[in-house]
Amino acid sequence: MNERANITIAIPHGVDMLELVGPGSRIAHLIEDSFDSTVTLRGDTIAISGEPAEADALAKLYSDLIDHVLAGRPADAHAVRSAIAHIKAEGRYVNPFNDDVVLSAQGRLVRPKTLGQKRYVDAIRKNTITFGIGPAGTGKTYLAMASAIAALRAKEVRKLVFTRPVVEAGENLGFLPGTLEEKIDPYIRPLFDALFDMVEREQANALLDSGVIEVAPLAFMRGRTFNDSFLILDEAQNTTPEQMKLFLTRLGFRSKMVVTGDDTQLDLPRGISGLKGIQKILGDVDDIAFCRFGEVDVVRHSLVAKIVEAYAKAEAGKDN
Repeated sequence: MNERANITIAIPHGVDMLELVGPGSRIAHLIEDSFDSTVTLRGDTIAISGEPAEADALAKLYSDLIDHVLAGRPADAHAVRSAIAHIKAEGRYVNPFNDDVVLSAQGRLVRPKTLGQKRYVDAIRKNTITFGIGPAGTGKTYLAMASAIAALRAKEVRKLVFTRPVVEAGENLGFLPGTLEEKIDPYIRPLFDALFDMVEREQANALLDSGVIEVAPLAFMRGRTFNDSFLILDEAQNTTPEQMKLFLTRLGFRSKMVVTGDDTQLDLPRGISGLKGIQKILGDVDDIAFCRFGEVDVVRHSLVAKIVEAYAKAEAGKDN
């Protein structure tokens, strides 16, 4: 008979059980459905019974969750899901809750919600160039934008540059009416959306008008060098190798770059993506970091993570 461990955790006074289990017991069900251990939440105790290593990991998870709630922060299903993924994949527990606030914006705190996001934010701070590669909804662009605005506020840089390649996602927009600026706007609109979500529109427009913040297509980068700047290249999977090299060589003194993209969603009509194989080319270069995201890092609607996982399985099936 396999040995079982029985662990009891006392819930401190002042911690509401409803906060621990989440709305509709969502967090409690997430944990219970992911493991063989039995978890019983009753009164002011949490009883865990199961294989010793797994029971110990769950005890640490609930203890950190209690501390998180005691600090006045709501339980976060995304963080719990990230911890579960590490327990199952690596056989060890890593605390997913952190106080790392990247930016205070519009009355909200922007902080990493998964371990993958935390590693990404740390890599951006530590390295001159950081690549964030992974599926939609993992916060690649949003956290990069927050990091850039935080650097500007801290006067670490004097200019922010946000750019994207102008490539249609399966639709021909070339005959849209209007000026060049109006034609380009649909391609870079998502960057404006993220900017206005973090900076009041009036202030953002002032920074754009003064040139402190620049949002432009990648083609506008040619022939320029950016010093004291924070540059973000978004949707990098739609660059050609030549465009990727063009962007990376715009780096000037005291500047920082973040390149984001999803190498499974290419809209290039022909040719090879500049993001494909980039880690083989630059992986051994100092001061350049590569951060890979997976479905566990998706922080949009929970269904998005399932969609990403389903497509990954379908693509894996094609290769076999």
